[in-house]
Amino acid sequence: MESPGSVPARSLSYEGVWRFTAPAVEVSVPQARHAVRDLIHRQGVPVRDELLQGMLLIVSELVTNAVRHAALLSPELAVEVAIGADWIRVAVEDNHPYRPRALETDYAQTGGRGLLLVREIAREAGGSCDVEHTTTGGKIIWAMLPLDSLDRWSTSRWPNP
Repeated sequence: MESPGSVPARSLSYEGVWRFTAPAVEVSVPQARHAVRDLIHRQGVPVRDELLQGMLLIVSELVTNAVRHAALLSPELAVEVAIGADWIRVAVEDNHPYRPRALETDYAQTGGRGLLLVREIAREAGGSCDVEHTTTGGKIIWAMLPLDSLDRWSTSRWPNP
């Protein structure tokens, strides 16, 4: 809370929200990953390399899931990157109504672990992830990670997604 006469806090130059769409085809997976990486670098986001690599893996997994499981009803997907002072959030939206759940580890299966991986990356980084329905009947799957080290997260500074 600001006191009367105080100067409001300014946003940092790297803060903002960016959204782009892509066709729900395999080639969109590396394109989305590269677009997110380039955006983070272009904005000068102070992100540790380990966190950046985890975020890019999350982007790959979420876009891959949209391509593989939603393309029939959603020929286009959207990727949104929101960056705050202390966090980064990536979300992938499609128009398919199915709401996936992270599967338990089953070593006999060769697939189906993408959301489990996303959830684990987010958890290890001190972040979170979830699946939400859109007002148009589709879904948004998002992951939010802190930009700074975990020991500085003594109080919650996450925005409401």
